[in-house]
Amino acid sequence: MSTTPPPPPLRNWAGNVAFSHTAVHRPSTLDELRRLVRDSPRIRALGSGHSFSRVADSDHELVRLDGMPQDIVLDPGAGTVAVSAGTSYADLSAALHQDGFALANMASLPHISVAGSCATGTHGSGDGQRCLAASVRAVRMVGPEGDLVELSRDTDPDTFPGAVISLGALGVVTRLTLDVEPAFEVAQRVHLDVPLDAVAERFDAVFGAAYSVSAFTDWARGAADVWLKHRTDLPERPWEGGRPADGPVHPVPGMPAESCTVQLGVSGPWHERLPHFRPDVTPSAGDELQSELYLPREQAARAFAALRGIGHKVAPLLHVSEVRTVRGDDLWLSPAHGRDSVTFHFTWVSDAEAVVAVLAEVEGLLAPLGARPHWGKLTTLSAGDIVAGYGRAEDFARLARSMDPGGTFRNAFTDALFPRG
Repeated sequence: MSTTPPPPPLRNWAGNVAFSHTAVHRPSTLDELRRLVRDSPRIRALGSGHSFSRVADSDHELVRLDGMPQDIVLDPGAGTVAVSAGTSYADLSAALHQDGFALANMASLPHISVAGSCATGTHGSGDGQRCLAASVRAVRMVGPEGDLVELSRDTDPDTFPGAVISLGALGVVTRLTLDVEPAFEVAQRVHLDVPLDAVAERFDAVFGAAYSVSAFTDWARGAADVWLKHRTDLPERPWEGGRPADGPVHPVPGMPAESCTVQLGVSGPWHERLPHFRPDVTPSAGDELQSELYLPREQAARAFAALRGIGHKVAPLLHVSEVRTVRGDDLWLSPAHGRDSVTFHFTWVSDAEAVVAVLAEVEGLLAPLGARPHWGKLTTLSAGDIVAGYGRAEDFARLARSMDPGGTFRNAFTDALFPRG
């Protein structure tokens, strides 16, 4: 007798996480989602699967929202847009631009979901730009009894800052209301072979040279490629370093640039320049792992020195490392909470054993400088050490217990950080 083999386990985008779920649901209506949550002992929402940690995992049920109607409602008078949680930033930004509006900030990859990005504290780059979740004005979610819960910055100032970056622990988010502004254009230029000494010593000048700035390096060659994204409606700031690229480049040296957004100073719509990658090119599952650490901005020079000191160990395992800046915010679980930050992102090769060993060394050097890991990336830091870096962690734990007393939305990831107590 022949048997049908079981389907392969559901995995994240990179393939390094096999989810532990017993079932995956894909409701098509809000009422269906509410019934599903009400009848489930434990359930977690799964976004686009671009997290490398187990933040979205569940040993019970998972629910995906990409089967529900996409809803984008612009309110020009209020300067906001209400968007269904499963919508990608690519779809949202195209709709906004068509109506003459923009988001102030975008991540490097526009294919990620709005709700998942906000729940994990994902960010773009820019001295004046806060993380993506900081633009959230209101949130609607399904609570543990299938009830609808709505919180806003205006009506719930005491709890709202704890409800946006929530790691999925408060409910299944179905709609977010975001701040918008009039559409603008951006011109992107790349400067190659900028000495790392110059980046570290003139950090404020380099990262203040454009609306959004990224520096890519491997920590061993002593130089970085600096990507400058200028808003054309703002004055340019003087900074010259390295040599201007004479053709399009990819963040990973040697990779073809066809998937990247337009460079060489050609201005274009905000949503086609702020991300590094084009919205019309779907990223395939990459042969990579990722980690990222947020540090107080004033620790940038010390962090540069520490990473260059072990560059010979880091570089062989890297595709590339990216340095960005993020403005501080008031969100309880934001890695940029209460402080302007510099972030160190590492795109590693897919060799988990070797990567974890070097990542532990990286974190051992940067943790004493106040490092906070990105919630959706790999880390070797213990849950206790991570939570110790958040002054509002206990406030969040109390909020989670009050909104979800039965633990419907908890998983092993959140249990380790915020024990039920």
